[in-house]
Amino acid sequence: MAAKKSAKSESTLVIVESPAKAKTIEKYLGKGFTVKASMGHLIDLPKSRMAIQIENNFEPEYITVRGRAKLLKDLQKDAKKSDHVLLASDPDREGEAIAWHLNNALKEKTDADIKRVVFNEITPNAIKEAVKNPREIDENLVNAQKARRVLDRLVGYNLSPLLWEKVKNGLSAGRVQSVALRLICEREKEVEDFIPEEYWTLEADFQKGKTMFTAQLVRYKNQKPELKNEETVNKIISEILNSECKVIDKKETDKTIRPKAPYTTSKLQQDAANRLGFTSKKTMQVAQQLYEGVQIGNSRVGLITYMRTDSVRIAKSALDDVRSWISKNYPNQLPPESITYAVGKSAQDAHECIRPTYIDYTPDSIKEYLTRDQYRLYAIIWERFFSSQMNNAKTRTTSVEIQAGDAVFRASASKLVEKGFYSVMKVLSAKEELSGNLPSLAVGEVLSNAHKFYPEQHFTQGPARYTDASIVKMLEEKGIGRPSTYAPIISVLLDRYYVTRNNKQLMPTVLGKMISKILVETFPEVINEHFTADIENKLDEVEQNKIVWNNMIGDFYGDFKKRIDEVESTTESIKGFLDEKTNLTCEKCGKPMLKKLGRFGYFLACSGFPECHNTKSIPLAKCPVTGCNGDIVERKSKGRGKSFFGCTNYPKCSFITHFKPIDSNCPKCGWFLVEKFDKKNGNYKSCINPDCDYLHSAENNDKNEDFGTD
Repeated sequence: MAAKKSAKSESTLVIVESPAKAKTIEKYLGKGFTVKASMGHLIDLPKSRMAIQIENNFEPEYITVRGRAKLLKDLQKDAKKSDHVLLASDPDREGEAIAWHLNNALKEKTDADIKRVVFNEITPNAIKEAVKNPREIDENLVNAQKARRVLDRLVGYNLSPLLWEKVKNGLSAGRVQSVALRLICEREKEVEDFIPEEYWTLEADFQKGKTMFTAQLVRYKNQKPELKNEETVNKIISEILNSECKVIDKKETDKTIRPKAPYTTSKLQQDAANRLGFTSKKTMQVAQQLYEGVQIGNSRVGLITYMRTDSVRIAKSALDDVRSWISKNYPNQLPPESITYAVGKSAQDAHECIRPTYIDYTPDSIKEYLTRDQYRLYAIIWERFFSSQMNNAKTRTTSVEIQAGDAVFRASASKLVEKGFYSVMKVLSAKEELSGNLPSLAVGEVLSNAHKFYPEQHFTQGPARYTDASIVKMLEEKGIGRPSTYAPIISVLLDRYYVTRNNKQLMPTVLGKMISKILVETFPEVINEHFTADIENKLDEVEQNKIVWNNMIGDFYGDFKKRIDEVESTTESIKGFLDEKTNLTCEKCGKPMLKKLGRFGYFLACSGFPECHNTKSIPLAKCPVTGCNGDIVERKSKGRGKSFFGCTNYPKCSFITHFKPIDSNCPKCGWFLVEKFDKKNGNYKSCINPDCDYLHSAENNDKNEDFGTD
């Protein structure tokens, strides 16, 4: 190697993961530094084989990722020309593993000093501080990533071929995703089994002066009313119609509302789903952009701290800054001391919470530089962080009870009496805390008769299907996965078509249900939340150097492989078992059509395959249009490819619906039933006929009815 250059002309190569981050950091470091991107993993396990040396302590066989050899070679050339190399991949297990692989690959080509640097935020101070304090690669972090990778490879590359052999080619199974799929399938079973029951509510309008307000029936003849049908409600109305209305009780209740802790990855994904309608994947993509850097005027700025974290810890410097900002802008809402939040028991606490990096960059001050999605996500991160260090809010609820004959109605109104942390809330403001408007009323005051009654029919709602927000919450509560894996878990299930997203709800397909059932029945000790959570804890112990990664894998693999061999030798193949003969004939060759289960659900295929390749959509119902003998099948619109259901006789018959038919006809009119969803009724079955009022309920339950969820 050439002799080292003088200290004044020394050059440093910094390697990060993404080009966006490279662009931001290069502006901060200036002369003498070259910043390049590795584009993620350059060295990894091959996709075509297991590549785990089971007999050699489960050592993985790494290769240069296909298509990345030139990039690796270019980085080696850059390293050869440099005096120092700083590996600045993301500050987590995956980032540490990328740095470890790069370190090994670069050492072969250069004698430059190679070190690791990490930063929780991409700001000039954080970057320069990290560069001043490089460290060695953390082998424990690398071993934790290696253990996860090896374990997932052993499970996936054993379960998937078993599914190919016994069920169907092209299927796949994973350790964590299969548990998430099980949760979604179990919830779907609860939804399917639920029978809605009818109930009614009764509200009435009362008036004092010019103010009209509405109250709800809460007691009848000194008991909680059971309004099971319209007849009961009408009877109560007729009895109290002309009764004197008198205020019999009035209460005022104050409620203290504490601010919430700043965001962790899980809570950010949940709020972004509930408030902004983002999927978990989209949340992480937008957060990555904010973290890596956005052009603000003439400067490129990393706006938030690292977005994969399970900690609510706040750095002291950030606490000082936020308290200083609050003291200037909302001095009355600054608590005497900073507020600390408890870190969860299972949290790794490797990073801070997700927070803004610059105190003065309020959402509105930089709105013009952000995309709509960036602005909205940044706004909730900013609001959550700043509000976490402000005073409590207080609401006052006034509740009055009005007696009319044997009936008692209650009306309530809430107002904010101390704004507290709500002072900085816009996107995250809790409108549910404030409601109604009541005139000034006193106990004993007599009102005029009730002006109008509002009887309303309802149906009890069953358990809600999981959404991105609720499945992430459940995974976090059960200790399944980690901040970096929540979004990929959902994406994999959707990509494999084991799950679909409908009205933001996650619904298992027929294929997903079948795979889950087989895996749970044959590998109950692996496809369960307790095993998966236990593995996460053991990976944490590897990271903490409490256990050796190879031993952890060895403890698991012996029994697992024994069970694989057992299932392989004793379980009968059900390949083709799901193929059903139909009475339909192929219009191309005259052979019978078979009902088959494919990657995207059921379809019809000619039994003469491979000589005849004829396939078509499966009929879901008979067309209800008088005189049309067509079938209703699933179709996709052009452009975004959204599904709808139309007649096979199109364009002669133009019947379409956006609701999927289920395998049942309406007992009232004979048209087919569909599954519908709305916030008021949840999931329910209804007749597609606009002139029919049939709604599936407990009184008319048909045990053979089933939701169409494939």
